[in-house]
Amino acid sequence: MNSQRGGSEGVDRVLAALADPTRRQVLDLLAAEREATATTLAERLPISRQAVVKHLAILEDGGLVSSTRVRRELLYVVMPAVLNATARWMDRLAADWDRRLATIRHIVEAVERDSRP
Repeated sequence: MNSQRGGSEGVDRVLAALADPTRRQVLDLLAAEREATATTLAERLPISRQAVVKHLAILEDGGLVSSTRVRRELLYVVMPAVLNATARWMDRLAADWDRRLATIRHIVEAVERDSRP
């Protein structure tokens, strides 16, 4: 992935951020809301506002969300470009594994054919 954060480091940050189920829940909720404050998100989650802020900081470090100060609070939005770039990286990885497995399957089939009496 050639994101603004650069190569595998960007993918690593995204995957680390998404590894936690609570962060995925925060991200899903934020995507559904389009934009929200930590307070608004905390009202819809079974965790404290402070915990939501910590999760949002990790998501922001991973490039998955962005924040803008609005009066006394930060307003968060999802940054889909980083998710899309990570999905493209995962698609390329899956395609590479599919090619490798197809090669192995062809080799096994050839060995089986050649070993028949």
